Amino acid sequence: MNEEHAQAAADIAEVEAANTAFYEAMERGDHEELSRSWLPGEDLAVSCVHPGWPVLTGRGEVLRSYALIMANTEYIQFFLTDVNIAMTGDTALVTCTENILSGGPAEEGDALGPLVGQLVVATNVFRRTADGWKLWSHHGSPVLAESDEDDEEETSP
Repeated sequence: MNEEHAQAAADIAEVEAANTAFYEAMERGDHEELSRSWLPGEDLAVSCVHPGWPVLTGRGEVLRSYALIMANTEYIQFFLTDVNIAMTGDTALVTCTENILSGGPAEEGDALGPLVGQLVVATNVFRRTADGWKLWSHHGSPVLAESDEDDEEETSP
């Protein structure tokens, strides 16, 4: 493998590690670590779209949204599938499917609230910095799954 291919492979591995670290920080509820995943400063505006939310722009607004999600989510786990990484220069584009299992606050006497599964397709844009690859933008969109009930309704006369 020539040096250029070796560097490209190393870059892809670093981007994949940065993407994984972002989701792991969410799972742990580690807002400080999650904050380190995003580009610093307001000079290069970051953006985020959570499923069903409007566009959030600016580091402060984006990080507040994650604090709010973490404060209201008792449990969350991400199983990433269909991960694809494309790069050009100092920018990397990661697309993936977030298979999310989450739970809200516990109901009376329960240790954990009801668990809910959700599928979200996500695009994460990273920029290379002196401190490694940092998120520039995250966009998540829900996957609308057809239920068996929908199929039955369509086939009944």
